[in-house]
Amino acid sequence: MTIDSLAQAIDQGRGTTAADLVLKRARVFDLVTGELVDTDVAIAGDRIVGTGGDYRGVREIDLNGKTVVPGFIDTHLHIESSLLTPHEFDRCVLRYGVTTAICDPHEISNVLGADGLRYFLDSAEELVMDVRVQLSSCVPATHLETSGARLEAGDLVPFMDHPRVLGLAEFMNFPGVLAKDPACLAKLAAFEGRHIDGHAPLLRGLDLNGYLAAGIRTDHEITTADEALEKLRKGMHVLIREGSVSKDLHALIPIITERHSPFIALCTDDRNPLDIAEEGHLDYMIRTAIAAGAPPLAAYRAASISAARAFRLADRGLVAPGWRADLAILDDLAECRVASVICGGRPVEDALFADRRPVSPVGLASVKARRVSAADFAARGGGPSTPVIGVVPGRIITERRQATLPFADGTRRADTGQDVIKVAVVERHGRNGNIGVGFVHGFGLQRGAIASTVGHDSHNICVVGADDGDMAVAVNRLAEIEGGFVVAEGGRVLAEIALPVAGLMSLMSHEQVRDALIPLRRAAKALGTTLAEPFLQVAFLPLPVIPHLKITDRGLVDVDRFELIAA
Repeated sequence: MTIDSLAQAIDQGRGTTAADLVLKRARVFDLVTGELVDTDVAIAGDRIVGTGGDYRGVREIDLNGKTVVPGFIDTHLHIESSLLTPHEFDRCVLRYGVTTAICDPHEISNVLGADGLRYFLDSAEELVMDVRVQLSSCVPATHLETSGARLEAGDLVPFMDHPRVLGLAEFMNFPGVLAKDPACLAKLAAFEGRHIDGHAPLLRGLDLNGYLAAGIRTDHEITTADEALEKLRKGMHVLIREGSVSKDLHALIPIITERHSPFIALCTDDRNPLDIAEEGHLDYMIRTAIAAGAPPLAAYRAASISAARAFRLADRGLVAPGWRADLAILDDLAECRVASVICGGRPVEDALFADRRPVSPVGLASVKARRVSAADFAARGGGPSTPVIGVVPGRIITERRQATLPFADGTRRADTGQDVIKVAVVERHGRNGNIGVGFVHGFGLQRGAIASTVGHDSHNICVVGADDGDMAVAVNRLAEIEGGFVVAEGGRVLAEIALPVAGLMSLMSHEQVRDALIPLRRAAKALGTTLAEPFLQVAFLPLPVIPHLKITDRGLVDVDRFELIAA
């Protein structure tokens, strides 16, 4: 702020001049005391300057007793996984009260490298929502897959001082940290003193101590209250996640207490526009937690002030003078029904979005996979017994199972009677043409195939199917539409959505993406799938940093041993 604007803020806070904006007859939920306080809220520019009194404003909005809470902070997400460009994500999610998003552009970085980082940083400068960027730490995530790019410490350091950058994003290569891999240590050393996000599913005991000794401070991969308590005791800030696939909220509700609330926060990680439209965003997490018995004070703290402190955003998270004017205005506190939003002192209205400057899309024509046939998905082996990836609904952790499958002429076949179908990863960056083939249990698919260019973290094409020919149809169609999701059956495409921005994001509006997902989900259900969100479940099968068994373009990965294994 300039000296003049500071002077104006002081006068407006004292009530000697009219505030820029006044929310009249508000009821503020005080996150310090837990009280509901009837007061006006005065705003000058982008900061709150007055509470606890009556104010007059150049513009006044009568809230008529509606509840005001600090704007919500999503502490970890990949905007790409919403299937939307940053501009459309802004327009979609801000109305749910999310005024700050801490994003890791890890997905686009694995496809495009530094160009992906620049695209997100340029976009963040133009948005209404305050988007902060954590620089992607694991590109590629591991040595067990083929990515489209590589970012070493020297590639990240030039971005460190960008005003939108907070620090280093989720350090998912925890085996690399524990093994003191030189490239991992170089990145951690370069960002010492900055915020470093963690990613350590099931990591406990002395190995956890070693991981935290590297300066890592958060984790969003926690799936049990017991694991959360150990990590809290060891100084981690626990980011409770509820996405479209990874649903950890109910398991972690026992830790959402007033005692723990300074050390927990909320995140979505991966949530698509259809789920947002049907359920909401962080507002959904808040009302779900409260309905399950969490104290409202703990839930709202986790969604704002605790999140702000974890990420060193010292200017936001309370409704108090001198704090950033990011506010969610609620019709109901317990149900977290968001009536309207103030972001940076500005009421969120359509005109705000219309005034943003566009950023040109990047990564068009990034799908460079070779054309495939049914024969490319032959599962060759020495016998009928094979390891099988076991899907756990609502989790991205998978099990390692063993199955005996139909076997002839040196190849294994899918067996829908056992709910075991094929899964394959097709390298799509034009590097080597690899295809890894295996089997997966838990989709319920009886026929056809589902394919996606959203395949964490290297974003090769991942396809599951009961029919090799349909798998080939789906994969080849993805190359034609420059990426996306495809459902195929009987040699033809049943439904699709194009995601041409790096094979990850649509150029359509969030409303159009939401509407396109409905027939896509319906087509997947018609093939027999029993999963609520089959597309993002497909996307996590190639994620070789999440236990226990995964698949990449190089083959099956035993994540516990961090090595490729024979199928």
